[in-house]
Amino acid sequence: MHPAGPLKVLFLCTGNSCRSQMAEGWAKALKPGVIQAWSAGVEPKTLDPRAVKVMAEAGVDISGQRAKDVSELDGIAFDYVVTLCDHARESCPLFPGPVKRVHAGFPDPPYLASEAQDEEEALGHYRRVRDQIRAFVANMPESLDHPPQ
Repeated sequence: MHPAGPLKVLFLCTGNSCRSQMAEGWAKALKPGVIQAWSAGVEPKTLDPRAVKVMAEAGVDISGQRAKDVSELDGIAFDYVVTLCDHARESCPLFPGPVKRVHAGFPDPPYLASEAQDEEEALGHYRRVRDQIRAFVANMPESLDHPPQ
């Protein structure tokens, strides 16, 4: 925690449908009082039902979250903007103030699952990325200085 209270962190992805939603859910579950989390997308879609399912398996309910355009969060003075995919990193809008941009790239579960032979194999991709994101968030704020590439 920093002197002004919890760190304000925005997790940014392209669609705000999966990885950024997972990161927001993990931050709220694992880091209350340390991190105040939001997620958004540069081209928002809808919340991915498989992401909701695998997070629920891990005890985190993200079913009430929704995909948001980053412009909906104008006016929030974030301490960190964490991009979780290359497209979001490349098209990340400018934020006012001393915000720190961090890129923590994770594989795209829907893309990985697109060639799965069955639903269980597809969910396996989601679970693996869910667990990678959990490890990153669990080590925040320290992991912000050494994010996965």
